[in-house]
Amino acid sequence: MTRNVGGIDRILRIVIGIALILGAVSGTIGVWGWIGIVPLATGLIGWCPPYAIFGINTCKTDAGKQD
Repeated sequence: MTRNVGGIDRILRIVIGIALILGAVSGTIGVWGWIGIVPLATGLIGWCPPYAIFGINTCKTDAGKQD
């Protein structure tokens, strides 16, 4: 898996994911908040399957260098 999520995109995914999960835990937004696991995971991993399918790459360093 080559990285295709970088920079601001990655930070936003993590923040939004955490916010959604916290909303679900607190009961503010209900069960749907658990969908926040998806943006949180893709932000932490740095790879997004739909980005790979459509050829999108927001990772500017070393053209998606693998770890």
